[in-house]
Amino acid sequence: MPKNSKVVKRELDDEVIESVKDLLSNEDSAEDAFKKSELIVDVQEEKDTDVEEGSEVEDERPAWNNKLQYILAQVGFSVGLGNVWRFPYLCQKNGGGAYLLPYFILLMVIGIPLFFLELSVGQRIRRGSIGVWNYISPKLGGIGFASCVVCFFVALYYNVIIGWSLFYFSQSFQQPLPWDQCPLVKNASHTFVEPECEKSSATTYYWYREALNISSSMSESGGLNWKMTICLLAAWVIVCLAMIKGIQSSGKIMYFSSLFPYVVLICFLIRALLLNGSIDGIRHMFTPKLEIMLEPKVWREAATQVFFALGLGFGGVIAFSSYNKRDNNCHFDAVLVSFINFFTSVLATLVVFAVLGFKANVINEKCIAQNSEVIMKFLKMGNISQDIIPHHINFSAVTAEDYHLVYDIIQKVKEEEFPALHLNSCHIEDELNKAVQGTGLAFIAFTEAMTHFPASPFWSVMFFLMLVNLGLGSMFGTIEGIITPVVDTFKVRKEILTVICCLLAFCIGLIFVQRSGNYFITMFDDYSATLPLLIVVILENIAVSFIYGIDKFMEDLKDMLGFAPKRYYYYMWKYLSPLMLLSLLIASIVNMGLSPPGYNAWIEDKASEEFLSYPLWGMVVCILLMVLAILPVPVVFIIRRCNLIDDSSGNLASVTYKRGRVLTEPVNLEGDDASLIHGKISSEMSSPNFGKNIYRKQSGSPTLDTAPNGRYGIGYLMADMPDMPESDL
Repeated sequence: MPKNSKVVKRELDDEVIESVKDLLSNEDSAEDAFKKSELIVDVQEEKDTDVEEGSEVEDERPAWNNKLQYILAQVGFSVGLGNVWRFPYLCQKNGGGAYLLPYFILLMVIGIPLFFLELSVGQRIRRGSIGVWNYISPKLGGIGFASCVVCFFVALYYNVIIGWSLFYFSQSFQQPLPWDQCPLVKNASHTFVEPECEKSSATTYYWYREALNISSSMSESGGLNWKMTICLLAAWVIVCLAMIKGIQSSGKIMYFSSLFPYVVLICFLIRALLLNGSIDGIRHMFTPKLEIMLEPKVWREAATQVFFALGLGFGGVIAFSSYNKRDNNCHFDAVLVSFINFFTSVLATLVVFAVLGFKANVINEKCIAQNSEVIMKFLKMGNISQDIIPHHINFSAVTAEDYHLVYDIIQKVKEEEFPALHLNSCHIEDELNKAVQGTGLAFIAFTEAMTHFPASPFWSVMFFLMLVNLGLGSMFGTIEGIITPVVDTFKVRKEILTVICCLLAFCIGLIFVQRSGNYFITMFDDYSATLPLLIVVILENIAVSFIYGIDKFMEDLKDMLGFAPKRYYYYMWKYLSPLMLLSLLIASIVNMGLSPPGYNAWIEDKASEEFLSYPLWGMVVCILLMVLAILPVPVVFIIRRCNLIDDSSGNLASVTYKRGRVLTEPVNLEGDDASLIHGKISSEMSSPNFGKNIYRKQSGSPTLDTAPNGRYGIGYLMADMPDMPESDL
């Protein structure tokens, strides 16, 4: 960029406002080179634009078409598969209806304040996670890079789950469903049921053998599962096509992907409530076990679920909010999306346990019928006297109450001999207490229940289409958490980056569609996200509250929203949330240390799962996943703290100028790591878009500079700062 050696330096009074015309009038008219170098200024008052260095045409930052589209995007990102198969499991495991109380408390203490914080910084600074945390504190700019790495790790295996759902969806257009009955095996002499299926169940066999064709350990690769490879490719093609134009394409898809799951959940709930036994499931679900609620483990798991349910730390929340207008009421958005997420979890829990109650009733009826036949045999053989059986009981059509009566009588009479009879009590609560989560709930328990539904193929199609949509909504936010920061920082074309990202993720994701791939998904889920994301969010909270300054941030929010947020958030961000997050981090580390690192392997001969420890190389991979996810934070800090890289063309903490200049006065930002402008000289800095005027503000102002028309300029130069430190990066 040409420099003008004849610029007249002048002192500015406090609160001086100069128009672009005034600034340019100071230029030496004799220099043709500088005449051609003009400051490009946005003269629109309604749209914020990004300008690329070296570009003659303004590149407008995309914006949401309307508020509904944005809310649906945030809801689609936060409401995911965890709401359907993780929350109901935790609710059942940790006290039933009583679990809702600690979850709701932690939603108010951790969830909403931190969700509001991420929405605020994204909307205020209008950049992805890298740009946002570079602005807050360049030395903590690694937070944004760590978010991108974690997003990439999660995207690798999360899309495999969408691939599984696509496979089951494609297989659901059959009557009967292919997992309805165990397959028959023929040999030279006779036909018999597949032994592996007979030892387990039809749905379990179909999941492990037909869908995954799983190996017996993660050390046994077994080669690619081609059915799942094709499904994974289809899943990445869908994501790529939806994201290739950014929010302009994904935003429209949100209308379907975010709303359709609610239609399916409501339809499932209505249908399930009409089924026999559904009320038993819901009653079991919401029977509070208050003694369990007091255990510390319950609060730790509730905090972890709140943390992941809202997608904190991924960068997707920041990326989506960065496309908002700066005067958008993001506080309302934070509360609305958080409560939608909570009520979605409750709705999904009702559906899950209504269906599981029906399934438990079906299984219980079979149990009673089988054991009644056994009792009748004992009566005929004389092992049990007919005299002890009440006269009104008919074993050909025995009810659950009558069976339990007979069972109790036989147990009392045959006290010593009773174990040898091998009779089951057949209580429906025993079946409901068999907690299932994750893939076991969706691909085994739910599929088994749907085989008993009238018109089961229809319900199967609806269910797996719902899973695909839930997964895609979260995937869009996850990929946006990668693409937006990289595009904003490195100014690459979004279309090219999206294709490269999806292609690379598909190639790496092939390790998850091996026959042993399910074990790698467990590894990535346990080690690549939990601790790194906790550390990322703790650093986010610290960066805003203690480095940028909570008072300064509250003033920024007041300027941006037009009203001061409740003082509640001040105390949450500064005191309670960091304390709770640190406690959660310590508890997670302790729990990880006490839990033996390993995975549940499917053993074909036993037709059951068996816990296996990770091999040595597996432990190394687990450690590498955690280290690689959090490594950008110390690396960027060391680089910028020690000035190891001298980037004279600009840095990642800056926004962008076009050709031209604003001021030649050097600027001293020493001690102000919160400033966005962090370079050597003004000619080497990048610039945000300005409104009609460029504003200078008094040095030491605690807030961002604000134009009279309500527009915010990030990092306007302060004229009374004498020196400019070396660029951090």
